[in-house]
This record gives sequence, C-alpha cells and structure tokens, in this order.
Amino acid sequence: MSDIVNGLGRAGAYGALGLVLLVLGIFLVDMLTPGKLGRQIWQERNRNAALVLSSALLGIGGIVFTSIWTTYEDFGKGLASTAVFGLLGLVMMAVAFFVIDLVTPGRLGATLVEVEPHPAVWVTASCNIAVSAVISASIA
Repeated sequence: MSDIVNGLGRAGAYGALGLVLLVLGIFLVDMLTPGKLGRQIWQERNRNAALVLSSALLGIGGIVFTSIWTTYEDFGKGLASTAVFGLLGLVMMAVAFFVIDLVTPGRLGATLVEVEPHPAVWVTASCNIAVSAVISASIA
C-alpha cells in the first residue's frame, strides 16, 4: 500500500511540474507572437496560432515524458532533471524561433498569427517538434 501512496506522490509532483512547464510554454508562445494568444485561438479561431501553440505544447510534453521515463532512481534528482530539461527545451524553442525569424523575410511572429493559413506556421511547428526530439534524445 505504501508503494501506491509513494507512486501517487511522485506522479503528483511530476504532473505538477509538467503543468508548470506547459504553462510556461503557453506564455513563451504568447510573448513571441503579437496580440493575445488566447483571444486569437479561442475567439478569432486562428488556426495558425493554434498550430504553433500545439506544437510547442506537444514538444514540451515529449521532453517531460522522456525525462520522467528515463528518470534517475533518486526522486529529487529525477524531478530536477525534468525541470532542467523542460526549461532547456523552452529556451531552445525560443532560440529556434529567433533563428527562423532572422533567416526569413518579414516578422515571423506576425506571420504566424495571420488569418489566412501560412506555410511558415508548418515550418515553425516542425521546428518545435524537432527541437523537442533533439532534447529528448539527449536525455536518454
């Protein structure tokens, strides 16, 4: 019975950390794109903004999953590594965003929230997933 209680405690801690990292991911995408992200997605139904945010959340979720899956025997060390790798993923996604913005015409943030579908959204979303895959692979 104590194993179940211990497991629930660990799952709760990892779950809370994962939620914090996901919320940070939402704030990051909101900072990188003009306007209010929530309004663009839920009120204006902007598919471009939704795809960019979704890819960032899937990427962070993948990093958190990999970090937990390959966690250390020491719970504290595993929790710390999950936090560090999750934050690294967020930073690297932001860096990748700025690099794409630098090497492409126009302002990427503004392009990503245009009403009409734009191919740059797919490039940015793919980059988010690729960055998370690289970080995830480095964990294992």
